[in-house]
Amino acid sequence: MFTDVSRGRHANLDLKVMKDIKSVIAALSGNMSTLEMLLSLVFLPSILAACEHYGVTLTLSTPIEALSGSCYQVPCRFEEVNKFRSEGAREGVWIKSGKDIYTTAHGINKYPIEITGDLDQFNCTTLLSDVNASLAGEYFLRLDNKKTMATACADPLQVTVRDFPWSPSINVPSDLKEHQSVTVTCSAFTPCPHSPPELTWNLQQDSLRQTEKNTDGTFTTKIQESITLSDTHDGYNIRCSARYPVIGGNKTAETEVTLSVSYAPRNPLATICPPGLVSAGSWVELSCSSRAKPPPSFTWFRNSEDGEVKISVGQVYNFNVTEKGEYYCVASNNLGNQTSSVILLNIEVSRVFIYVTMTIVGLVMLCGSVIIFECWLRFCKKPSEDTKEAE
Repeated sequence: MFTDVSRGRHANLDLKVMKDIKSVIAALSGNMSTLEMLLSLVFLPSILAACEHYGVTLTLSTPIEALSGSCYQVPCRFEEVNKFRSEGAREGVWIKSGKDIYTTAHGINKYPIEITGDLDQFNCTTLLSDVNASLAGEYFLRLDNKKTMATACADPLQVTVRDFPWSPSINVPSDLKEHQSVTVTCSAFTPCPHSPPELTWNLQQDSLRQTEKNTDGTFTTKIQESITLSDTHDGYNIRCSARYPVIGGNKTAETEVTLSVSYAPRNPLATICPPGLVSAGSWVELSCSSRAKPPPSFTWFRNSEDGEVKISVGQVYNFNVTEKGEYYCVASNNLGNQTSSVILLNIEVSRVFIYVTMTIVGLVMLCGSVIIFECWLRFCKKPSEDTKEAE
């Protein structure tokens, strides 16, 4: 049965290991107090010697980053190796670096670091409570059932402390199109499943909150909402905030995502320049515009006695006026098309033509008046002549 390796074993370390020890101590000397350096000189050889025949290996996510003022549940499992067996009532403690990690009495298994997992089931899940800066450091798991004991010296738990909460993530499917029904998810890392963050966003406020366990033993809290997309959702900003409960209040972080939605052309508009009446032989410009994503292509048509006639492709159509007509454009992209209203092109009658026409009409009327007057005079003279002949 495997037991702790004797601390006297460090005397038999070969030259290479001793050189490694010296290099480690030299690296630590710039950041350690004299007392800490002395502790390293005493215990580091034992650590290296014992780790040559460690009896416990851990499976845990490390380093972990805990939020100050909050808690953190560390998923942890262990495996017994090298013939080490800890049958019976196991006792487990975490020993912080700087102490003798092979002495169970130096460990802790109560507030603020408590093993909540069932050690008989090889579960060393640990809860960190009321996290503060002093909790940061490196911890080693020590198992002891009074007969055999071992320290997981090769798999230390690295704990760091942060002041700001984790930003939530917003998950939106890619390649969004109008008329699609999609599910939008806001999720946030959940260090403590019994005290999850509160999620809120600018979509529906009563979205159901769920906390789920991940494959690595950590937890995620999420809210979801299904929406049917339209062109009005393009450019819409979805904002989600995660509020973490901490000692004395809350800490909040927010994330924002802008939607990009493809949609068919909307409200195509055909215009003419210059507006109003145009003279025959002059140049005019027809222009078409429309909202669409992706940007649309444009096709121009003219109504004729034989039906619609395609006359041009492009947003702008310039031509020389020869006759009046009705024109319209069609805006198209890969999601659909839409037709504009018809614009009327009317030709202005020339002033010379009006003058000539008026002159001719005037002359005709003048000649007609003369003829009528002449006839009237002749009619008036004839009765007088008839009266004289009768006398």
